[in-house]
Amino acid sequence: MSGNEEVKLTGKIGQVEVGKKRTLLRSKSTHGTSIVVDGKEIVITGGLVKTARLAEEWYQDVEDPELIVEAIKKSKVKVDIFTFWQRLPETEPKYKYYMELESIAALPIKDFNCWWKDQINTKTRNLVRKAGRMGLVVKRADFDQEFIRGMKDIFNETPIRQDKPFWHYGKDAETIEREFSRYLFREELFGAYYNGELIGFIFLAHAEKYALLGQIISKIGHREMAPNNALIAKAVEVCSNREIPYLVYALWMAGSLGDFKRHNGFERFDLPRYYVPLTLKGQTILKLRLHHGLVGVIPDRLKHHIIHFRRKWYLIKASLDTSRK
Repeated sequence: MSGNEEVKLTGKIGQVEVGKKRTLLRSKSTHGTSIVVDGKEIVITGGLVKTARLAEEWYQDVEDPELIVEAIKKSKVKVDIFTFWQRLPETEPKYKYYMELESIAALPIKDFNCWWKDQINTKTRNLVRKAGRMGLVVKRADFDQEFIRGMKDIFNETPIRQDKPFWHYGKDAETIEREFSRYLFREELFGAYYNGELIGFIFLAHAEKYALLGQIISKIGHREMAPNNALIAKAVEVCSNREIPYLVYALWMAGSLGDFKRHNGFERFDLPRYYVPLTLKGQTILKLRLHHGLVGVIPDRLKHHIIHFRRKWYLIKASLDTSRK
């Protein structure tokens, strides 16, 4: 089944279309019931607790949450909680629903020279210079078969990235083409090449209010060339030339990836995220603060130990899997 292929249309209720789809939610493929309200797809996921949110929440705003709440109720689709957020640059809460702050990593862009001189440190500047001295070339790319083969080589370099299983590992060229071609209407591709070989790339998506790094990745075997730093520099250059005020790099986080974001000038922006209970179960879950599942109730110190243990386990498992081949 292809990425956004609708399997079954179960009915139309008013202006609400109800169906089941596989879609991308926060850059990851997920199965769930999908309803369309006022032209916007809303995906319902979860087991015991059904949560609904915009499938395209990085790219679309919820102008009228009550309209969506009413539409969900009319659809008769089981939903316990509807959640939505305010996109950058709207950081001040506008609604009276239960709210939490969700942190994203964003780089305010005035111009390239400002970023180069004031927003990154000497070490990061030297890494970008080093990439150029070593012969790395970053340029616009086409989503053709050669580029897809390069993506496949990068994806299949290692099963573990960022201390957890890499969800693109093992994908063939056909799957990569299908999954990454669906949003090319709003994305630009830039590749990092060394001696003609694609060793890294970014998908730079345009979301009206900002540009979004939909994908940035490079070969671990060429890490010494700092291709990701060079790719970020290219993204900043593009945004600066087009007067795009922000470059967004997903969620704010700790760890090595969080350090990389900070070193490249990204800052923490706290956005209001709202949770609207639609059932008694949803109300109870919110009152008990269980809407994030077990992860939400684990103390941060314990999370650190769990992540450390998980990293060791994944590395051991990957080593065992490799030795069996």
